[in-house]
Amino acid sequence: MNEKEKKNVVKKINEEIEKTKNSIIRLRELTKPISPDCAIGRISRMDAINNKTINENALRKATTKLNALKIAMQNIDDTDFGTCKRCKNEIPLDRILLMPQSRFCVYCAGK
Repeated sequence: MNEKEKKNVVKKINEEIEKTKNSIIRLRELTKPISPDCAIGRISRMDAINNKTINENALRKATTKLNALKIAMQNIDDTDFGTCKRCKNEIPLDRILLMPQSRFCVYCAGK
């Protein structure tokens, strides 16, 4: 990876970190407890509880992604950055730009 490509990756990681932080803030609001005294019908309440569960899962995934992005940023200067951790082949730049937190090539990620 040359310096220009590395700058693009760093820019993309920083953008993804900001976007993910904003998602986490929004999801934390959506996962607040549902008050039992809230004046909504039984079906609406069940729907709200279901939505809360879905948002809690999305919050967990966003938190995991944020941690992986921070690790990628810390490792950007490592000589093996952009190398698949399983097969040791180079990860294509397009994949790194699409998913900068990915540590595996497309083939190994599917295993």
